[in-house]
Amino acid sequence: METLTREVFEREGFGFVPGLFTEAECAAMKAEILRLVAEKGDHAGVFVGLAAHSPLFAELRSHPRLLDALETLYGPDIEFLSDKIVYKSRDKDFGSPWHQDWPYWEGAHKISVWVALDPATPESGCLKVLPGSHKNVATHDGEAAPGEGFGHRLRPDAVDESKAITLPCAIGDAIFFHDLLLHASHPNRSGADRYAFITTYRNAAEPDRQYAWAVAAKIVRASTAGKSTQ
Repeated sequence: METLTREVFEREGFGFVPGLFTEAECAAMKAEILRLVAEKGDHAGVFVGLAAHSPLFAELRSHPRLLDALETLYGPDIEFLSDKIVYKSRDKDFGSPWHQDWPYWEGAHKISVWVALDPATPESGCLKVLPGSHKNVATHDGEAAPGEGFGHRLRPDAVDESKAITLPCAIGDAIFFHDLLLHASHPNRSGADRYAFITTYRNAAEPDRQYAWAVAAKIVRASTAGKSTQ
């Protein structure tokens, strides 16, 4: 797995930042997530909108280490859109199907940051990606299984798995990926929980549509270019 640079990101559609967050920071995130899930209820392995419900995550959307890495890709104008937690347990152990994120929001392209809050291994359900697949929109015509979400998914036979790579992560490691990168995850067969935090950003200087679901959207780093939407 290659360390994040603009060149690597443009070529592969993703890049790796080891230890973006410390184990102590990740433990605080996970404790806050467990509080939110207990308070708001179980959401079938996904809880969307952390920054809208938690001062901790509202602060994390502007974390300097996170924004410094994004600035190498976007430049100095960065807008936070939304964040979520995805978690797998003995009850929610299915792997996510092959998909791209862009069909869920369209508009200008976005970058998501996937952060491991528990060790992410092939056994516990880590990500797998198809390098270089971010240059085209794929045909999403697979059927969602009941209770598993992912309305925009590829058929299982639409991806050559021999070209995919698995991305294990230690606690605090982060994967930055383009919203057209084809990605999926392994099922969790470890018997232990596996939590990951995902936060999504866009280039604030690039024209884009407004998103009603981005209730906690915020310009988190800006030059004189400012925000541009349509």
